[in-house]
Amino acid sequence: MESKLKRGSVFWVNLDPTRGAEIKKVRPGVLVGTSPLNQARRTVLVVPLSRSAAARPPITVRVRCMGQEVSAVCDQIRAIDKTRLSAWIEEMSKEDLENISKALKQVLALP
Repeated sequence: MESKLKRGSVFWVNLDPTRGAEIKKVRPGVLVGTSPLNQARRTVLVVPLSRSAAARPPITVRVRCMGQEVSAVCDQIRAIDKTRLSAWIEEMSKEDLENISKALKQVLALP
């Protein structure tokens, strides 16, 4: 699995247990940390994907995953232990990953 831990890789992610309004259950999530850190650390940064969330940039942006249009829920970015990752799904397109990056910059108030 280490070779799949690249920025833009989409995995099934188990986000439970959660608290309050945190996004929950097993769902696709895209790795947004740098590839070297993804491989070196025991944790990875993920943005969860949702079929039900409406597009409300920059909080949620539309992307494609598994042949469907879904929303990347950028305000729910999480650092998770790699044990929460199960199966690799696919690589996100460069265009969709760039849209997520732009949204994260706004959500996190980065220059």
